[in-house]
Amino acid sequence: MLEQFLWVEKYRPKTVEETILPADLKTTFQQFVDQKNIPNLILSGTAGVGKTTVARAMLEQLQCDHIIINGSMKGNIDTLRNDILNFASSVSFSGGRKYVILDEADYLNPNSTQPALRNFMEEFSRNCGFILTCNFKNRIIEPLHSRCSVIDFKITKKDMAKLAVQFMKRVENILQAETIEYDKAVIAELIQKYFPDWRRVLNELQRYSATGKIDTGILTNLQQTSIKELIDLMKDKNYTNMRKWVKNNLDTDVNDLYLQFYDMGSELFEKSSVPKLVLLIAQYQYQNAFSANPEINFMAFLTEVMIECEVQK
Repeated sequence: MLEQFLWVEKYRPKTVEETILPADLKTTFQQFVDQKNIPNLILSGTAGVGKTTVARAMLEQLQCDHIIINGSMKGNIDTLRNDILNFASSVSFSGGRKYVILDEADYLNPNSTQPALRNFMEEFSRNCGFILTCNFKNRIIEPLHSRCSVIDFKITKKDMAKLAVQFMKRVENILQAETIEYDKAVIAELIQKYFPDWRRVLNELQRYSATGKIDTGILTNLQQTSIKELIDLMKDKNYTNMRKWVKNNLDTDVNDLYLQFYDMGSELFEKSSVPKLVLLIAQYQYQNAFSANPEINFMAFLTEVMIECEVQK
């Protein structure tokens, strides 16, 4: 049903060739397909960059039976064991090797669930392969690293322009297929804002397309929320209004807010406070990936910045 309504599913690439990735990565994945041999993999990279998409594309090209398990939603040992056991112990419809795609594997508990996963990989190694995706590979324990080939989804500056052009063409094809009027400049700005999170771009486009048109009217929504008002509230130690500001602006990607603190740190904070600010940004942005409540995590960041760092007068 999702394939009928969500663009990210409806227009998800079905082959490695259709994916939008740097050439060296596509070559690597295409070789797995050509050799009809996909090893256990850890695919590491930022959200929405195409890790799960290329994993699915490879398996669909080879017509391998597979399941997808979300580590952040089904992260306890019993659920993981039952899902993997039921799948891996059954006969493959295709007669070939089966695969488990474990999304967001870095959410799995490194002291209990990840060691159990290592055991599952060994137990079912004869007929079942594993593809793990993660945002932070250092959150994956070493015994899993040693049983997988690790592939980093790194996008260089040289690749950025090429990939953005490819995605622009893909987006235009989708909008034309959905009979949505659009302004190319607006699409370009949306891609630039969220690059390389292709999933976010498509989700935002689908949301804005409800009126049948994507034009400059949405640019107001795309404008980056400025933290200068927030800094003034922090200077005044106005915790109540700080919390209101966060509630009103949390629809902005919180990573954009952390980036603004990083980019504007030397402009808004005393020179002696900037090193501490950078350490706090790194700490809380990292924690955000595993936080059940991004609002509370961001408020904790602001509170510690307010205590530890001095805003310029």
